[in-house]
Amino acid sequence: MKKNTIIKGKAVWREIIGRFLLLTLIFSIIYATVLIILSPSTVVEGAAHVKLKSDYVLMLLQCILGIIMMTIPSILNRRWSFDIPNNMHMLYFVFLYCAIYLGEVRSFYYIIPQWDTILHAFSGAMLGAFGFTLVSILNNAEQVKVELSPFFVALFAFCFALSIGALWEIYEYGMDELLSLNMQKFALEDGTLLLGHAALDNTMKDIIVDTLSAFVITALGFFSLKKQKRAKENRINE
Repeated sequence: MKKNTIIKGKAVWREIIGRFLLLTLIFSIIYATVLIILSPSTVVEGAAHVKLKSDYVLMLLQCILGIIMMTIPSILNRRWSFDIPNNMHMLYFVFLYCAIYLGEVRSFYYIIPQWDTILHAFSGAMLGAFGFTLVSILNNAEQVKVELSPFFVALFAFCFALSIGALWEIYEYGMDELLSLNMQKFALEDGTLLLGHAALDNTMKDIIVDTLSAFVITALGFFSLKKQKRAKENRINE
């Protein structure tokens, strides 16, 4: 009874956080759309730095993408009965809020040093944990007859996190090339282009941080699964 009450309480908080995030993104879309109309297209020589249309286009696209990404857990649940735990669901919403609203709309990527690195560490760990959750559900499904060992569960979770991280970097590069945005942060807030090693720095740092955070989580998960498997074998042998 107490466990069900806790689960229901978490579900309520997930709904509250989700609605707050949705409203925040909707208002940000309206804000970005208005400023796309009002902002200059190019830098005015000699004038103080102002955000350009391209900056607000990036903000608009990120907010729209955020709303789309909010629907992914419910799509997984509806189509494949894949129920993401409430805690992970709430962390996912918090991540979207930090990455899109705080990062892009409130310019935390430029205001707070290493904000992008912090978010990549968060996302790498979250994706690693999600990989474990995915395999755990498959292992417990009656339709699936194969049960993976702790090592292969950890390996899958690690590769899953790195694959999503790599796809995200490809997405950022593609959007920058197609729409002349600055998702990869190859330019400073005032438009100053980074060159050579400095321009590559952001992407490589993102990949390295994704890798390290995913490795830490999957290593912890591996030892946890090993411990659980050993305890299960001991109960069977008793």
